[in-house]
Amino acid sequence: MNVSIKDIARRAGVSHSTVSRALSGSSLVNRETKSRIQELAREMGYTPSAVARAMSTGRTRTLGLVVTTIADPFVAEVVRGIEETALDGGYNVILCNSTGDPERELAAMRALRERWVDALIVTSSWVGDLAEHLAEIRVPVVLINNQRAAAAGGVAYTYSVRNDDQRGGALAGDYLAGLGHREIAYVTGPERSMASQLRLEGCQEALNRVGGTLPDAWIVAGDGCPEGGERAAQVLLSGASRPSALFCYNDATAMGCLRAAKGAGLRVPRDLSILGYDDIAAAPYLDPPLTTVAQSKYVLGQQATQMALALIQGREDVQDVLLQPELIVRSSCSEPRQPSAVR
Repeated sequence: MNVSIKDIARRAGVSHSTVSRALSGSSLVNRETKSRIQELAREMGYTPSAVARAMSTGRTRTLGLVVTTIADPFVAEVVRGIEETALDGGYNVILCNSTGDPERELAAMRALRERWVDALIVTSSWVGDLAEHLAEIRVPVVLINNQRAAAAGGVAYTYSVRNDDQRGGALAGDYLAGLGHREIAYVTGPERSMASQLRLEGCQEALNRVGGTLPDAWIVAGDGCPEGGERAAQVLLSGASRPSALFCYNDATAMGCLRAAKGAGLRVPRDLSILGYDDIAAAPYLDPPLTTVAQSKYVLGQQATQMALALIQGREDVQDVLLQPELIVRSSCSEPRQPSAVR
């Protein structure tokens, strides 16, 4: 049976309120009594009740975390930043996967709220489309890589920590254009992904500055996974004319594109340049090592958790955070073999 505060009080010959104060380190209990009670609690195997503590303080010291899928290497690194920062702050994390389904995401948020989490962190969220439901959550919500949802009734229910994806897309476009590429294709991320759209817009703007374009026919849907990247690249490489470079929504997509290029008998980067996004841990070990736009994955998680803890504390100086990406040059991009005219 679990040892309770009342059990310790009977053994120590004091009131249960004295035991409670002693275990919490209260200065209202003299040092000798406090030490004796704490030692007795250890001997008896006492474990504090999180439920009882939550009922008395109104807080569970738990954060709810909703991710698309923990199998994504990018998400895994963000989660590491969240968990380590939460633990440093004395908080635990409960994790749910949404599989990218908006209804499942909202259901996960509601379920976590029923478990009395003190705040929610949601990665790559659709919650911007679900602003009308946020009032019922009634705890702070921090979004990762999504802008905050519109305020409802003048109250902002969400805050965001995100990568500047438009800037990241521009870094990719500028780099490829600087190598001489003008026939560039883009493999998108999941449908309705705000990050994917911003990366595309940034790349298009960079190409426009040098008189280039990114034709609609060369904007092909992926799904953020290697399989989707491979299918998209097969479409792009099977046409009468093909791009000299592929810009990919993420590194997982680029992995699939590398496979498709090899299957088509093309050498990367001699015949086709491929540029990814995220800089996952595997990127330097691909063949060839992948040039990519790096996001500060751990920092995204760290900043989001720090923001959630500040909101729990009732701080009013919390502001959205925008992190800057960085181009990481490796070996998957080079000058096009035969620079072509601008389309």
